[in-house]
Amino acid sequence: MTKAREPDGRSLFRRIERNPILSADDWPYPVNSVFNAGAVRLQSGETLLLARAEDMRGMSHLCACRSADGLTDWRIDPEPTLMPDLQNHPEEVWGIEDPRVTWLAERGEYGITYTCYSRGGPGVAVAFTEDFKTFRRLGMILPPDDKDAALFPVRFDGRWAMIHRPAAPHRPAHVWLSRSPDLRHWGDAHILIEAREGAWWDARKIGLATPPLLTDRGWLILYHGVRETAAGAIYRLGAALLDPSDPANVLLRGDEWIFGPERAYERTGDVPDVVFACGLTVGDDGDTLHLYYGAADTCICAATGSLRGLLDWLERNGRPGGQAREL
Repeated sequence: MTKAREPDGRSLFRRIERNPILSADDWPYPVNSVFNAGAVRLQSGETLLLARAEDMRGMSHLCACRSADGLTDWRIDPEPTLMPDLQNHPEEVWGIEDPRVTWLAERGEYGITYTCYSRGGPGVAVAFTEDFKTFRRLGMILPPDDKDAALFPVRFDGRWAMIHRPAAPHRPAHVWLSRSPDLRHWGDAHILIEAREGAWWDARKIGLATPPLLTDRGWLILYHGVRETAAGAIYRLGAALLDPSDPANVLLRGDEWIFGPERAYERTGDVPDVVFACGLTVGDDGDTLHLYYGAADTCICAATGSLRGLLDWLERNGRPGGQAREL
């Protein structure tokens, strides 16, 4: 009797048929492209996407979009939701990018981490909001070069935690974890997940994709890996699971990518061969996942999956620790 083949990790997420769900043509004001949207389900049950919109100068700002089912009939703010504030935050001189949204129940507000593009390079900034209409900025909290950041929604031993990705020229770029007493001052930094070497899909450069999601088995994170080829870089997604009480402990890390550019809208655009996710939501059933990702730095797309299915796959195919071990 032939043994059934184990499901491929690339079947964990299914693209919706109506992709892209949002593009520049949908915007109520002129933009070049929309992509890399943070996502959250509001108390009303609506899904809010905080999208990166690139204007006709090449500068980015953030714009909120709302949908009852998280897939269709999007209501887009008629003007930019969060613009660079050059007078009070000159570190945003070349735009604000790639938001990730976390509900901070202790504070009763959302924490938004985003990349502020300064004259010195990209750094990590934080802003807070209760309604996505008014915002309170802390400004740049981690200096260049640093990006791909997201907050954990709870404290650990009295301190907040954040995942981010510092980088240095001609050096591998890894995923790091830092801690803070007040969300403004960060330290105790160390590498959480290492980029691998050689021909791996996540060699040399990786970074957080979606904010940490607490499950009954630990903190689920999706991260992007970059493989450099003769034809350019390919951005794909992988998964890892962190200890629920100590996120510095990587319980499992998958060896294979689980989502990569395949469709024409992911392989052709302003930056080809890119799927870049900043948002993941869970449905009312506690299992249905909606993954929101930028495709080719041009449009916003969605895929659906099962939380239980993803965790089961990680348990079968993951290995403990975030180090770049060889096979």
